[in-house]
Order: sequence, then C-alpha cells, then structure tokens
Amino acid sequence: RLPRGTFSIRFPGMNTSDRTPVVQTLRDVLLTGAEQFGDRPALGRVSGPTLTYSELRSTARSYAERLVDLGVRAGDRVALLSENRPEWGTWYFAITAMGAIVVPILTDFHEIEVQRILAHSEPKVMVVSDQLRRLVGEWAAGTLVSIDAAAVTDRPATTAAPVATDVFASARDPEETAAIIYTSGTTGNPKGVMLSHRNIVSNALAACAIPSIGPDDRLLSILPLAHVYECTIGFIVPMIGGASVSYLDGPPVFSKLLPALAEVRPTMMLSVPLIMEKLYRSRVAPVFEKLPNWIGRFAPTRILLHRIAAAKVKRTFGGRIRFFGLGGAPVAQDAERFLNEGGFPYAIGYGLTETAPLLAGANPRHTVFRSTGPALEGVSLRLVPSDEPVGEIQAQGPSIMQGYYKNPTATAEAFTEDGWFRTGDLGSIDRRGNVFIRGRAKTMILGAGGENVYPEDIEAAIDANPVVEESLVLQMGGEIVARVRLNIEELARRIGTLAGNIDLDALLRDGNAVLDDLRRQVNSSLNRFSRIGKMILQVDPLERTPTRKIKRFLYEVGAPGPA
Repeated sequence: RLPRGTFSIRFPGMNTSDRTPVVQTLRDVLLTGAEQFGDRPALGRVSGPTLTYSELRSTARSYAERLVDLGVRAGDRVALLSENRPEWGTWYFAITAMGAIVVPILTDFHEIEVQRILAHSEPKVMVVSDQLRRLVGEWAAGTLVSIDAAAVTDRPATTAAPVATDVFASARDPEETAAIIYTSGTTGNPKGVMLSHRNIVSNALAACAIPSIGPDDRLLSILPLAHVYECTIGFIVPMIGGASVSYLDGPPVFSKLLPALAEVRPTMMLSVPLIMEKLYRSRVAPVFEKLPNWIGRFAPTRILLHRIAAAKVKRTFGGRIRFFGLGGAPVAQDAERFLNEGGFPYAIGYGLTETAPLLAGANPRHTVFRSTGPALEGVSLRLVPSDEPVGEIQAQGPSIMQGYYKNPTATAEAFTEDGWFRTGDLGSIDRRGNVFIRGRAKTMILGAGGENVYPEDIEAAIDANPVVEESLVLQMGGEIVARVRLNIEELARRIGTLAGNIDLDALLRDGNAVLDDLRRQVNSSLNRFSRIGKMILQVDPLERTPTRKIKRFLYEVGAPGPA
C-alpha cells in the first residue's frame, strides 16, 4: 500500500477531492507549473543562473517558436543531445508542449550509435551542445540548432508581449507520442521506445505519491536526463510538485559532487547503485575490516556502527536528504545492508524504459530489504508461470509503451496475447505485494540438473569481497565462469607493493593466485549447482551502458566484443 497522504494539498498534479489528474500531458505540466509556482525556482546550475517556473514557460515558448520557424510541426521529431543543464529541460518542454516528438540521445552513446539513431528517427531538427557536436558527424538530413546559442543567461523577459499565435495554445491529446527513447541496452542494438504523454505523465503522477514532493524540495541531478529514469522521476516529478532541480557543470566526480552537495543541500536525489556501493566500500567497509570479526556477526553492534556511519554519509549529502532513490541496476547486498541497518533514507525502484519507467517502488519509511517495494498505483504485475516461486514479471498499466518505433515485430514480441508487457525480468512477489528481482530471463543459466542459476546472485557474492572491483558470471563450455576485475590498490596492499609498481606480469601472477582463493571462498557460500568452475582475470574495465549495466552480450561465447 502507498503511504498515507498520497495526494495531499502539496501535490498540485491531482485534484484532491476526486483524484482526477489536473495534468495529463507534458504541456499541462509546463503551463500549470508556471501558473501555480510562478517566481519559484525551477531549473538551474549549482553555481549559476536559475529559471523560475514562469521563465521556464516563456523560454520554452520562445524555443518552440524557433522550431516553428524552422518548419517543425506537431508530430515531427526533434532530436536532443546535450549534457545535463537547465536548457535540456526547457527544450524538452518546448518540443513536447507544441506537439512535436522529442528524441533524447544519451551523451555516452558512440558517434556510430548517434548517427544510427538519427538515421532511424529522421528528426527535422537536432538540438545539440557545442561540446557534443562531433558525435553528429556530417548529418545533413535536418537542421542543427546549438543549445549553447540560447542559454539560460539569454532567456527572454517574462513580460515580453505574446506572439500573435501561441504555439502552446492547442491542447495535446494524452495518447499522442511525446518521446522516442533509444535504449542503451545490454544485449545488442538500441530500439526506439515510443512513449505517449499519458505514459510519461501518469508514471510521474504515480511516482509523486512515493515521496510527497513540494516547493520546499531541492534536487541535485547527477544522472543523464536522456535516460527515462532521470527524465521522469528526476525532472517531470519535481516540475509537477513545484520543486527545484540543480545541475552539475560536468560529470558527477567526487571533486565536483561534494562541494555541490554542500551548496545545494538536496532533500531528494536519484542515483545508480554503483555510486553508493563505491562510497560504502571506500569509506565504510575498510573501517569494519579493522575491527574484530565478532562485531560484524553480532547484529546489535553492527547495526549501531552502521547507524553512526550512515549519519556521516547523510551529512556528506548535505544533511537534509530524505529520499535517496536507487535504480537502473541491482544494489549489492552488503551496501544495501549498510543503508538498511543504518537508517539511511533510501528506496529502490524497479522499471524499464518501456514502462516510462517505474513499475514498483516504496517510500524510504516502507523499504523492505532486497525488495523494490510494491507496484505503483495503477500498475498491475503478475508472474508467469504463476504456480512457481520465481517467474517472469509481466505488467499492465497506463505507463506501458506504445511500441518500438518502426519495429512492429519487436513490438508484438514484447506483449503477450492477452496484452501484458513482458519485462524479461525474473522475480517473485510476497504476500504484501513487495517485488523481489532475481535477474534477467535471458541471463539465467540452466544447471546440469535443470536448476535455475541466477548469475546476479553469484556476482553479488563475488563483489562483496573488498579485493573485487567488478565481476561478470557467464556459462561457458557447460560450466559457470566468472570474469573478475580486481581492485588494484587492495591487491597491491595484499601482495605488499605499491599499486603504481605493479606490472602486467605481476598482476596476472598474483591476481590469479587471489582468484583461486576467492573462488574457493565464494563457492563455500553457494549451493552445489551455482558453484563457479573457473575465474578469469579481467584486466580492463567491463564495458557498461550509460546506466552502468554491464554489456553482457559482448562477453558471451562467439560475441564480437572483448574476449
């Protein structure tokens, strides 16, 4: 069940008397926000200018007028490629509020992927930052617009006289396609996911019920806006609630993140698990390693120490954080245990690009260890087969995509005959409706005796060791094999030398010895059919998607990628 006060007076996106949505399209979000929040801050840089809600509307209108002058009409596609910044969200609203279709492109895509997306989506205009212009190549099928040429600092005055024809005058149909999002994917070429206004806005409205959000809330955005996770939950949700969002100047490296946290002092943040896992393993786990083993085994003492450490982490995040959302990948068990026992206000969400994105989530007060929480309001989940403890999660609800752009075959394959969306994820649901994800159906390994082996569970056991940086578990030649990349500094400490002096031969020699010990240790904690037959030393970092998922398909037998 959702927390009490789900649709309170602080939540302007819903009529509190009959729960009827006030906003149904992205145009509604933009215009209603300006009416209700006016001069309150909406989007800004950490140490730079900030757009108010009224200025956001007027600036988006001027951008939309420019698109009209370039020949863009309702239904046309406009690509958007830029780093996180206030202008990104302003262009997003400009495009969608006038009835065009936005095609957000992840900045981490390779130039070949960017050009493939442009060829497939056929945008009439592309809005691109000067820094990322190189990714576009010689594309000449449409018009390029520099996002830097119309920055926040050059925004028009809110008192400017309206143009003769208001580009936002026409109401949008909630069923119109609002965005085509090309997934980063871990298993091959990206596909264009078509999301309607209803898909995105209904998901944002439901997500607003998880952490009650209002004008006093401040968010620091560190995830790519072109990913639907950050776009819907970290951008549209606060714009519905009247909150403000600040963006970093550059990637979220600790040298920039820490001073930004101190300045913004966010009440809410979204992150991928990798950031919190690194923080835990670099700052918390080493302290526990120096303590006697019985402390970690004695729950009351461990919990007390976790609470002390979690309070310090909370201060690191500015001291006001009340909602820290994790999503995009599984959370390591040791890191989550620390967050859970330490009372850190975290919550894990579950969803996909195809579901706009959230399917399940919980308020930090109701977080269940290792669970993503229950289905969102309006979302139905089922397991197939229903008579097994673990099955494929299938979903229905207003946020399920319209389909894959120009790909009816893939669209048909994504749905069951009775209209349920196949997530491809394996999981279980307890009596209270809490969802527990076990892994991807495509990555599940079938044991020699027909047992289901989940590589994600084995990877979690491997990654819990401080000497491990990351791991990938696959089936090769009938046995379970783990590729393991070691933490060089930890390995250097264990073999008694400086990390900078380790050459490749020494790394291979000493690293393989460490892997032998690690394999025996991990296998002792696994059931018989999940045990690792061989560990391979992975010297280079495992290739990941922009949302930090490992590109498993590159490492499968016969794959063209890394061997």
